[in-house]
Amino acid sequence: MKVKICGIQTTEAALNAVENGADALGFVFARSKRQITKLEARNIVAVLPDSVWKVGVFVNTNVAEIKQIAETAGLTHIQLHGDENPADYRLLRLPLIKAVSVTSPEDLKKLDDIEADYLLLDSPPAQFQGGNGSTFEWELAKAIGKSKTNIILAGGLDPGNISKASAMVNPFMVDVSSGVESNGEKDYEKIKDFINNAKDQREEV
Repeated sequence: MKVKICGIQTTEAALNAVENGADALGFVFARSKRQITKLEARNIVAVLPDSVWKVGVFVNTNVAEIKQIAETAGLTHIQLHGDENPADYRLLRLPLIKAVSVTSPEDLKKLDDIEADYLLLDSPPAQFQGGNGSTFEWELAKAIGKSKTNIILAGGLDPGNISKASAMVNPFMVDVSSGVESNGEKDYEKIKDFINNAKDQREEV
């Protein structure tokens, strides 16, 4: 099981996540309480191992702007979290992650039509697109990972529910942001527990 810690804003939080086994880190460039600048992200990315994904999270940002940010910050993956058509972003020549809000089985039927390298299943947006700490009904996506090998599960995950969620959906990767925070800041104990629980043997469902 691979793990992405999203909403990284400090070098300390990034290094802590990597030391505890995170495979990917997310940097939010969209309007959010976790928004970061391209220069701030560049300083963090500079100290990270090459093997760790450096994912830029964008919402309805044009290709030219994403390209500039990606090159400056040193991003390795692009996450599209708005109404974008991933096919329009292939010019970036970076792996694309497309977020899909899951509210019904019909949402999952659309996955085959999305031209992205990875599909991120998330709960419906609230104040911000993603990072709202609410789950969706995992039963809707039960065992979808058995038919697709590029599923990233997000939406309200935390150290207490990650084992059940990953066992039910069987994703390639799990993604967490608010679920490893306390008082709006990354909580290093929660990060450690989340990663350990995600990578431990999955419980039966």
